[in-house]
Amino acid sequence: MDAKRRDELLVILRDRFLANARRHEGLEWSTVRDRLDAHPGKLSSLDEMERTGGEPDVVGHDRDSGACLFFDCSTESPAGRRSLCYDRAALDSRKAHKPAGDAVGMTAALGVDLLTEEQYRYLQGLGEFDTKTSSWILTPSSIRSWAGPCSWIDATAKYSRTTTALLHTTTPGASGLPC
Repeated sequence: MDAKRRDELLVILRDRFLANARRHEGLEWSTVRDRLDAHPGKLSSLDEMERTGGEPDVVGHDRDSGACLFFDCSTESPAGRRSLCYDRAALDSRKAHKPAGDAVGMTAALGVDLLTEEQYRYLQGLGEFDTKTSSWILTPSSIRSWAGPCSWIDATAKYSRTTTALLHTTTPGASGLPC
């Protein structure tokens, strides 16, 4: 990423960080900025999350390693990350009406991970997310073998088997992105 885009992205991330202080109480932007400066490759993943309609923000940090944890905090699944199969195997098995891609592949391309169930529950405690959409969550192989991939339908549901659920993070997500 060129210097101009890097500076623009850092302003976006800083402004979001400051506007949503409840997501990361006790953490200062200077600490996050220092971590991002020390791990410049992470900015590319954050930029991809932003470019695809996400809103990456810091939701915590690891006190031992100092890593900052970013989740995609967009209210709903970004339009560019919807209507996906869970993984390549699920996409390949579709006979008709195939989605454009798969959540596992997309998160890998973004350089992030799908959220675990625990991480998704944590995200739901930070605000209202996925009130009109649903998100793929990382599904352990032991569950996939008997139930298929899981998506999150709402904050009170456990799992729902579906073939057209949506990716929120990456971090959907996001899933998380430690830096």
